[in-house]
Amino acid sequence: MPRLPFRSATPALLTAGLIVGMVATTGAAVPAFAQQTDTSASSTVGAISAPLSTITADAQTTLADAKDALAAARQVTVDIRTSGLDIASSTTVVDTSALSQVIDELDGIDLTPTLLLPALTADAAAEVQSVREGTAALRGQLDAAIAKKAEEEAAAKAAAEAAAAQAAAEAAAAQAAAEAEAAAAAEAAAAQSTATASAPAVNVNVDPASAQGIARDMMAANYGWGDDQFACLVALWNRESGWNVSAYNASSGAYGIPQALPGSKMASAGADWQTNPATQIAWGLGYISGRYGTACGAWDHSQSTGWY
Repeated sequence: MPRLPFRSATPALLTAGLIVGMVATTGAAVPAFAQQTDTSASSTVGAISAPLSTITADAQTTLADAKDALAAARQVTVDIRTSGLDIASSTTVVDTSALSQVIDELDGIDLTPTLLLPALTADAAAEVQSVREGTAALRGQLDAAIAKKAEEEAAAKAAAEAAAAQAAAEAAAAQAAAEAEAAAAAEAAAAQSTATASAPAVNVNVDPASAQGIARDMMAANYGWGDDQFACLVALWNRESGWNVSAYNASSGAYGIPQALPGSKMASAGADWQTNPATQIAWGLGYISGRYGTACGAWDHSQSTGWY
């Protein structure tokens, strides 16, 4: 059986209870002597002079509010502990001891004297307000901690994505550089292979004196050049190739008696440009005539620059 809340029943309240009983049973006006009681009794009489149904309804409404406030206070504590977050408050529990007591008292509403209900209801409403304020404060701190954690996680994610993007960009740049280097190396190898291929497959040793005889005859017949030009030509191609039909300069790729660069240029004078001294000489004389006018002109240029 619930305990009766008589702890606050003062003589004034008991007097007020008698008055209420009289009013409720007889419908008479409040006696004059009751109007001369102290202020506390007067306020209580005023409160309990309302219809009994209203007093009871207010108490029941306050009881429901108190239970809701108690549940919310307990839930915020559970939510804080479940989150594992640190909040600004030094405690994660709302003090609900007083609220629990008034709930126990209001739960015995059917056995509670009517004169005590208004005061008990007021006490309960005050405790509800206090507990709700404490609950709201803890809930606000929990929400702030959750928002802070979300911001920190978002910042960490953004930093990780930025680092990953930077790493990907660096990797792509490194790959592009490696591919460019490989392409350059392949191009250089291809160029070297082409230059090597310009040399004849066999080393044909043609007598330089015979090659010079071919040149003398060709100069006189095709260009009208005499011995003076022949002497310049001999000096020029002695320096370039020693009149060797298979002479090959590995550093530049020049080839043949006239040291054509590349040697394949001499194909314009004949398909046998790699081995036939006459084909090489024909091309070389045409080159000298077109660029320098005479063999001595080419020789003079070679003397001053080291090439012709």
